Amino acid sequence: MNEHQPGIEINNVTKIFRDFWRRPKVTAVNDISFNVRRGEIFGLLGPNGSGKSTTIKMILGLLHPTRGELKVLGKSPRDVPVKRRIGYLPEESYLYGYLSSTETLDFYGQLFNLDRGQRSERIDQLLDMIGLKHVKGRTVGEYSKGMARRIGLAQALINDPDLVILDEPTSGLDPIGCRQVKDLILLLAKQGKTVLLSSHLLADVEDVCDRVAILYNGEVQALGSIDELLEETTRYRLTLPPAATREQVEELVARSEQLSGAKPDLDHPRRDLEQFFLHVVDRARKQSASASGVGREQALAAFLGKGKPNEES
Repeated sequence: MNEHQPGIEINNVTKIFRDFWRRPKVTAVNDISFNVRRGEIFGLLGPNGSGKSTTIKMILGLLHPTRGELKVLGKSPRDVPVKRRIGYLPEESYLYGYLSSTETLDFYGQLFNLDRGQRSERIDQLLDMIGLKHVKGRTVGEYSKGMARRIGLAQALINDPDLVILDEPTSGLDPIGCRQVKDLILLLAKQGKTVLLSSHLLADVEDVCDRVAILYNGEVQALGSIDELLEETTRYRLTLPPAATREQVEELVARSEQLSGAKPDLDHPRRDLEQFFLHVVDRARKQSASASGVGREQALAAFLGKGKPNEES
């Protein structure tokens, strides 16, 4: 595996859908170019109809570009060995409702030709990781949307992929589940896995992504790191240590007003609602002898953290 080669390479890719007579009907993606580095969390953003789904389908090899070049892990996305190294969570979790979570993951494990011992070990670790081991015997048709989403995430990881493509991974999850999934994504990247994340929840993207591309009308409208895109370089913020007294703060404010000729804004910092919610629930959990709902999520499944032998790309 060439660690310096991008996980995804998209160069001047266009996708045109044609009608029955092969006449151009819709240009879903128009001359887009970007790379996703190995071990990077990359956000693909855009409103409905912007070309995100078409781009993901081309990366998966389900659609072929009309023009341009697209490589995944150094090869064509239609290359079968490459497909074995990809994990995919679609926007909707398509699960067989009459199977239990164990049977569901065992089915996906068989699709990747994992032997029975590997499947059993990975399934136990994944169910621990997503906090559903205590309900593994229930059929997934009885699960809530959030629980089904967790099983969908587990099936995307059963093959220990090098590239993980997640389409709306926190859809249907409560704030605790959202935080756990975001922490999991960060852990996957730390293990060297490449993550492509598509989401309408911009706060989730801001929390975990290294870089983002924003699509509109099938074109890349913005591309860069979160800091590059969001930092307001014409404004400044001063953070004082907790020990600073009110008198010191007022002195700095007065000095700033003298220099700039305008009184600066002064207020107290605040946590966002997600941080406050998680703090309240965690405090209540520690005070309670029993918990309801999904079990507390564990660390990253052990098999996902193991090093792999080098593969030719």
